Amino acid sequence: MRIDIYRRAEQDGVFSYLAVPEGKPIPQEAINTDWLPEARAVELDEGADALPDYSIAHTQEQIAAKGYAITSVNDV
Repeated sequence: MRIDIYRRAEQDGVFSYLAVPEGKPIPQEAINTDWLPEARAVELDEGADALPDYSIAHTQEQIAAKGYAITSVNDV
C-alpha cells in the first residue's frame, strides 16, 4: 500500500503525523488547516506494524478502522 504523509507542528518544535492512503483526502474528522504535506506515495510494507520515522504505531490497523493513521498523543 502507498500512503501520503502530512505533518502538524505541536509544541516545542515537535511534529505529529497523519498517514492516509495515496490520493485519498484527509477524512473529515481529521481535517485541520495545520496539516502540511510531508511525503507522497510512501510505500508501506504490508508486514510493518509501525512507521517509526513518523511515530505512527499500528498503521495498518488504524487505516483499516478509521481511513487514516495518526501519531499517538503519547508520542508527541
